[in-house]
Amino acid sequence: MVSHMKTTLNIDDTVMTRLRREANRQGRTMSELVEMALRLLFQSAGPKSKTKLPPLPRMHSGGHLVDIADRNALYQAMEGKP
Repeated sequence: MVSHMKTTLNIDDTVMTRLRREANRQGRTMSELVEMALRLLFQSAGPKSKTKLPPLPRMHSGGHLVDIADRNALYQAMEGKP
């Protein structure tokens, strides 16, 4: 048994005009198009398969030049002072 529910929607005039034209062009009712659009929306919003990302590249910088906890040493390194 198929059940239908009647409801009221507030739809922008320009969207409603396009919906009316498209329904006429396809020979369908506006309700059919709205229902089809909602089904597509819900289908695309479903659970996505998680794609495994490639690992981030590793870089070797040759070690640290300064202890960043030492503010004075950090400023000296940023200013190019030994």
